[in-house]
Amino acid sequence: MSKATANWEKVGDKFYRKVRLYKEVFDLDLELENYKVVGAPYSGAVAIYRDEDKIHSYRGTQGAKSSIDIYSCAGNLIRRINWDKGSIKGLGWSEDEKLLIVTEDGTVRCYYDLQGDFTPFTLGHGAEEHGVLECRFWSSGFVALLGNNHLIAVNRYDEPRPKLLAIPPTEPVVSWSIIPPAYSLSRSVEVILAIGKTLYVVDATDAEDRDFTAGPFQHISVSPRGEFLAFYTEDGKVWVVSGDWTEKLSEYNSKAKTVPKDMQWCGSNAVALAWEDEVHLIGPRSVATKFYYDAWIHLLPDMDGIRLLTNDVCEYLQKVPDVTEEVFRLGSESPAAYLLEAAEQLEKKSPKADDLIQLIRPNLAEAVDTCVKAAGHEFNIHWQKQLLKAASFGKSVLDLYSSDDFVDMCETLRVLNAARFYEIGLPLSYDQYKRLTPEKLIERLINRHEYLLALRISDYLHLPTDKIYVHWASQKVRVSIEDEESICRLIVQKLHGKAGVSFEEIARAAYDEGRARLATELLNYEPRAGKQVPLLLGMKEDTIALDKAIESGDTDLIYHVLLHLRKKLPLASFFRTINSRPVATALVESSARYQDRELLKDLYYQDDRRLDGANLLVAEALDQTNTPARIDKLKLASKLLQDSRENVFAAKAIDDTAKLLRMQDTFEKDLGPGFVGLSINETIFTLVKAGHTKRAAKIQSEFKVPEHTFWWVRLRALVAARHWNELESLGQQRKSPIGWEPFFNEILGAGNTRVASGFIPKCTGLSVPERIEMWVKCGLVVKAGEEALKAKDRPALEELKAKATGTAIAEIERLIGMLPPARK
Repeated sequence: MSKATANWEKVGDKFYRKVRLYKEVFDLDLELENYKVVGAPYSGAVAIYRDEDKIHSYRGTQGAKSSIDIYSCAGNLIRRINWDKGSIKGLGWSEDEKLLIVTEDGTVRCYYDLQGDFTPFTLGHGAEEHGVLECRFWSSGFVALLGNNHLIAVNRYDEPRPKLLAIPPTEPVVSWSIIPPAYSLSRSVEVILAIGKTLYVVDATDAEDRDFTAGPFQHISVSPRGEFLAFYTEDGKVWVVSGDWTEKLSEYNSKAKTVPKDMQWCGSNAVALAWEDEVHLIGPRSVATKFYYDAWIHLLPDMDGIRLLTNDVCEYLQKVPDVTEEVFRLGSESPAAYLLEAAEQLEKKSPKADDLIQLIRPNLAEAVDTCVKAAGHEFNIHWQKQLLKAASFGKSVLDLYSSDDFVDMCETLRVLNAARFYEIGLPLSYDQYKRLTPEKLIERLINRHEYLLALRISDYLHLPTDKIYVHWASQKVRVSIEDEESICRLIVQKLHGKAGVSFEEIARAAYDEGRARLATELLNYEPRAGKQVPLLLGMKEDTIALDKAIESGDTDLIYHVLLHLRKKLPLASFFRTINSRPVATALVESSARYQDRELLKDLYYQDDRRLDGANLLVAEALDQTNTPARIDKLKLASKLLQDSRENVFAAKAIDDTAKLLRMQDTFEKDLGPGFVGLSINETIFTLVKAGHTKRAAKIQSEFKVPEHTFWWVRLRALVAARHWNELESLGQQRKSPIGWEPFFNEILGAGNTRVASGFIPKCTGLSVPERIEMWVKCGLVVKAGEEALKAKDRPALEELKAKATGTAIAEIERLIGMLPPARK
């Protein structure tokens, strides 16, 4: 086994290593020099397409077809996107591995799953008129440079809102780069333009000349976190400047006679220059090393290093991590280096192992931690194992040591090694993996249709697996040529008992593929009605959607379906749909009562619910302020009930109400306001009180008001109006339907004892004591005494004597004397 430092190169006082990830990556016939190559962040997919500016050999009609090919880092073709949509001026990746393609006319396609599905949008702001020249991308957005030097920024791919930045000078742009919003001082994207001999920084509001006069600058590159800027001058020098432009940190003379084809940062520590088959790596303090290749090379920068891609190899160039250097550096005397040596001696069964352990005993825990971390940064499985063995040996000697980090690293390395395997082709470094997160790695595997590995990693790391199963099933629906019943059965069998699986997503995929029947079948297995119903409505399965909503018992969901149906269907069809569903009918009725009475009328009419319809019209009549309008509503209500035998009384009541309203309207015209809206009794009362007894009698006659009721109303109205003479006239009649006692009580209640007392003699049906009481209430004690005398009631006279005052006392005594003497 070669030494761990075999691929290290010293650049100044730092070590860099070039790790061979894969070999025989592309077919040698590919002519990679004629292609533009762009790599996704975190060792993601590689997109290549023919450089339109280069002449290439004719290879027949098949070879002439333009396409964008997406490969893994190991050279496995993931997807070929045939392209005939115009000249490509921008090709880039987002942080979550979306592929962005920008054409000359400003059309943008965002391919979101590596499988050819995309969402389009356009840049606007004159892009179509002036044409796009180039684009620069960052993790969530990009900037497009137009032919008139205008710059258009898109900050988000999920909600693209192209925005025009400040306008720079119109002289030709030699080179340019961007500082992403996360790392710029203004917290918005900043564009660095090399125009003439100077540099401009352009943001949303300003285009500022930085007064750099050493140009023209052929290349500009910004470090991954924006802390350093690198410029390549026309005379072959590389300048490195601090991100705030205040300090020039280094200057390297490449002494090259030709301008490099590319310049990129290798992490945040070094700058890589690439010619056709040569790479210069420039470290701090202007020290450089050179790498030579036998083929054309492309630079694919990443967060902590750079991928070097040729037809034959894919290599990863990065600064050697500090922990790795601490363990493996030649002559290292760190505790971790001694621990690794001790583990190797232990394998040889040498007593030196114990001596080395005793030597580093005070720092043993630190050594174990360093070996564990160093194992994470290793790509070579042999050295991963050696470092973990050393850590295991060290922690076995310690009395107290938490193994959590060790176990976590073992899990992480198993995942990383599986992802790096050439058939998968995701050569993530440890730092990239931590930044990407396991969940995002699973997403990348799903997009590559590596379902088995995604499931194994998810189970191993105890992550949810529902998205994996749903994606697999959706893909099965799209590509399977089996009959729909077989596909449904297979999917249901595979997903049975799997927690969190959304059959709605699978059904949506089936519907999008034109398999509506399969989509409906799959939706039957979706337990959440809220997920089923919207898709069923989209599939035009309206009645099924309504039934599912009713089954769920969710009132809001049922209302949602009913509203959809009401807008979509003719009224008759809508009512036919809900009539057989009582819950739906009840909800329509209750909501329409307050929001759409016309709909409620139609519902009652459709259901032949005449009494309900009439009640609704009566309620509307009561709400009217205009009497003719009220009468019209009542007429309609009556008409509804005309042919209904069971509603004869209701129809008669409505007719009577309309008749009363007409009469009241006449009264108001003749006598003034205050009649409309009164009941029959109230109308009679008002008329009598106002002295219109004949009109009151007409009301009695028209509505067959009982004599008993009429007399009561008239009595109270006359008393209220204090019409004493009329009341006395009534008292002249021989008979009253209500008797004469009510007259006495009502008039006495109004305070007129004189008129009230006139009715006492007519109350012949009352007992003597009751009539005596009535006389007393009127203050006529002598009259009460006379009543007692007639009844020869001495005790009553004696009682009246006690109540009498003044001359009444002598009168009562006289009356008492008229009685025969009491027996002793």
